[in-house]
Amino acid sequence: MSALHFRIDRHAFRDAFQAPRRRRNPLLRIMAGILGVAVLAVLVFFSVFVGAAMLAAGLAFRLWNRRGKPARDPRVVEGDYRVVGKAS
Repeated sequence: MSALHFRIDRHAFRDAFQAPRRRRNPLLRIMAGILGVAVLAVLVFFSVFVGAAMLAAGLAFRLWNRRGKPARDPRVVEGDYRVVGKAS
């Protein structure tokens, strides 16, 4: 085999990395834009409901775990304390 057999064609790679040509028909361009906006709107719509469902499930889980436990007295502050001696 010769070295020319493995030569890379530069023109094939140049065409692969260029921006795709726009559609020339204005009606197709408008329809593609409307389709893109519609897909985006559907994704946002469902993501809002998924987020709300996750928040509701977390709140329900937290309330379910608290049932049967007595409420704490808001005047009581719990903590760990350490007595520090006078500075010499």
